[in-house]
Amino acid sequence: MGGVARLARELGHRVSGSDRAFYPPMSDQLAELGIELCHGYSADNLKTAPDLVIVGNALSRGNEEVEALLDSRLPYTSGAQWLGEVVLRDRWVLAVAGTHGKTTTSSMLAWLLEHAGLKPGFLIGGVPGNFSVSARLGESPFFVVEADEYDTAFFDKRSKFVHYRPNTLILNNLEFDHADIFENLDAIKRQFHHLMRCVPSKGKVLFNADSEALADVLSQGCWSESESFADGANADWRLSEQQPDGGIDFDFAASRYQVQSWQMAGRHNALNVVAAIMAARHAGVTIEHSLEAMCQFVGVKRRLDFLGERKGAVLYDDFAHHPTAIRATLAGLAERHANRRLVAVLELRSNSMRGGVHTAALPEALAQADEVLMFALDPEAEAAQALRRALGSKVRFCQNVADALALLEDTLQPGDCCVFMSNGDMQGLQKEAVLQMQESAPA
Repeated sequence: MGGVARLARELGHRVSGSDRAFYPPMSDQLAELGIELCHGYSADNLKTAPDLVIVGNALSRGNEEVEALLDSRLPYTSGAQWLGEVVLRDRWVLAVAGTHGKTTTSSMLAWLLEHAGLKPGFLIGGVPGNFSVSARLGESPFFVVEADEYDTAFFDKRSKFVHYRPNTLILNNLEFDHADIFENLDAIKRQFHHLMRCVPSKGKVLFNADSEALADVLSQGCWSESESFADGANADWRLSEQQPDGGIDFDFAASRYQVQSWQMAGRHNALNVVAAIMAARHAGVTIEHSLEAMCQFVGVKRRLDFLGERKGAVLYDDFAHHPTAIRATLAGLAERHANRRLVAVLELRSNSMRGGVHTAALPEALAQADEVLMFALDPEAEAAQALRRALGSKVRFCQNVADALALLEDTLQPGDCCVFMSNGDMQGLQKEAVLQMQESAPA
């Protein structure tokens, strides 16, 4: 919603917005644009009688400001619908969908277009390192959007991405998630099928051939040209190998290509690279130009961010919060730091995780970690008991920042690799760890 507010401001509108709290870097971006921030939800926030109220999908009936909006009869819409009707209507939309990798792949794709001089617009659920903002209108027909399957608003339970009507669609992967919204995987597949119905016949669908769930979606109907990518399997674009120096090799049309210098770890990120290059090619960017641009891709904030070194141990911060993403993050770090012990600090924060949907899959996802610190999890909770049974003495529990820092002090050894994983801010744990590193650094 912060990105939507930024786009509205770029269009010349006077913009204000409400939320429970505002955090950097988005709060800084909004303040710089002169957007009024209303802390907390209140009927008073609507006394200015705005011409239009854009409602985010986090708000439900019973919220004071939502109830005041409905009573006032003020015009309102959802963020996704406003984006589709106002910003994307006449654009070449390049959408990135899937359970994992949307933010990273969207950021890559926006950078490939930018490096080619196409000056795209974009709306991304993170801050791309090659840009200083998470959203902008751009100066060309091209617009990159992170296409989320989460529901649109309390009054529109369709997935947000059906409003975007992409010309180029990346389908990265598909697994069960968002248990608070979807009953099962088939319910998510149905929404992806609705998205497929919105791609024009002259558009292109780029899909991961390794995903059985995506194969099921495509079997329900695909009316556009399509190309597949996969990790070494039978596909149009094939990831062949990842070099020890970080290079990525892939094959397409009987030719082999290589990204010669690459900053991010893991084959899952290498597949994101291939998908982004495919989408950029559909927009007219040559493979060779994309290979050059990828060598300058910086990454995305909170996607395996290097925080620094603490007493000889390296620390990272990552957004992983689903077993598949956790497994991929740990595998990438194990590959990059083969001779280091791996310490995972994990917060079960998403609705699906807190609801126990993925508890059975967590032990296998954490298998590569030598030590596991579970943050903000009651040691007596059912999920904690299940992890203790599966992981034994290598899992420990901390319920607040002070306990976590003390455990880290006791756990970390010189040469370790430690990664914080959560889709939240872990009550500022990472920030406190960095502050402690700075305070203990020699003058």
